[in-house]
Amino acid sequence: MDFLNATNIVKKFSNHVALNKVSIQVPEQSIFGLLGPNGAGKTTLIRIINQITAPDQGEIILNGRKMSADDVRLIGYLPEERGLYKKMKVGEQALYLVRLKGVSRSDGLKKLKYWFEKFEIQEWWDKKVEELSKGMQQKIQFIVTILHEPKLLIFDEPFTGFDPINVNLVKGEILKLRENGATVLFSTHVMSSVEELCDHIALINNGNNILHGQIDEVRSKFKPDTYKITFRGDQKSLYSNLETAFEIYEEPGRGEVFRMILKKRDNNLSVREMIRTINDQVDLVSFEEVIPSVNDIFIRAVEETNTISQD
Repeated sequence: MDFLNATNIVKKFSNHVALNKVSIQVPEQSIFGLLGPNGAGKTTLIRIINQITAPDQGEIILNGRKMSADDVRLIGYLPEERGLYKKMKVGEQALYLVRLKGVSRSDGLKKLKYWFEKFEIQEWWDKKVEELSKGMQQKIQFIVTILHEPKLLIFDEPFTGFDPINVNLVKGEILKLRENGATVLFSTHVMSSVEELCDHIALINNGNNILHGQIDEVRSKFKPDTYKITFRGDQKSLYSNLETAFEIYEEPGRGEVFRMILKKRDNNLSVREMIRTINDQVDLVSFEEVIPSVNDIFIRAVEETNTISQD
């Protein structure tokens, strides 16, 4: 079941089309990656979902019904452009922000104490925000985003300002939030995080949705029918027996172990037949299909759509 559906969203600013009939379907209790280059329209779509701005066309369906202003309380939103009141004390400000989300003072204090201890920032409670590093401020804003236990969490570049240790800390918490029932939509340029966290992705470029789907299915769709092999035996003999069926790229090996990258010329050749042919010639040590990374897919898809639009 989809928890969030954005259907045929159109948004124009003057003569610029920021979103051109963009649709996404975010399954319930999933982590959904909204991807795209700078200026693609991601933040505009996020602002529409948050009811900060309205679409010119299209609709947002949340939890099975058309979204209304009251549904904002179901959302926790961490925007890319973030800011805290520099002169306020950390604890005072955190409590103020969670009270705005409808959390009582007593519950807010209790939950903030738990999260400050969990993130090891309790000693900063009475410090002014301006005394904190950017990473420390990020932790506070992450906490106040999730503390009221929203059903939908939207993170726009959630790892900005964090060192690798705190990136892993936040990733772990995002996974726990999903396990506890939250649906997560996040936008990032860190493709390694997308591969680690996301169940589904959508890629927007120039205001258009250019690909979407379950992440493993998207990666499989873009696979180039290319394989890496390592083997022991007569390298020249293997090359001569494979060159009609494959484009062959030799790589440096170690000792008696040789490496090749094989790209199929014949798409009808099965993996089983490939392995049998190789084993008839040499001793196969390893055989691995090359599956593109999300970063590779991102670059390829954006370049292809940019080329088409230029034509």
